[in-house]
Amino acid sequence: MDDFEAIYAFVRTIPAGFVLSYGEVGDRVGARPRTVGSAMAHCAQEDHVPWHRVVGSDGTLRVGRYSPVLAAEQRRRLEQEGVVFDTKGRVPHTFFW
Repeated sequence: MDDFEAIYAFVRTIPAGFVLSYGEVGDRVGARPRTVGSAMAHCAQEDHVPWHRVVGSDGTLRVGRYSPVLAAEQRRRLEQEGVVFDTKGRVPHTFFW
């Protein structure tokens, strides 16, 4: 199994309503946070990877640096799962799995 597949398999285990950081996912699968970020950026709809459950270690939606549209989609998906954002638009650590 290549790095991306191992990352995808692990991210699929994050329960709805919770998040993990890129670094935490990387620690669990033996990959660098950047590799996790690349994997999340390249996962396809048909991979059924809940990419929206992976955020920055401070709870920020890192995808917003590249795409405000994807950041809005990530926030929408997380809010549908019951995740609440703080006043700075971050996911509080109480939602980290």
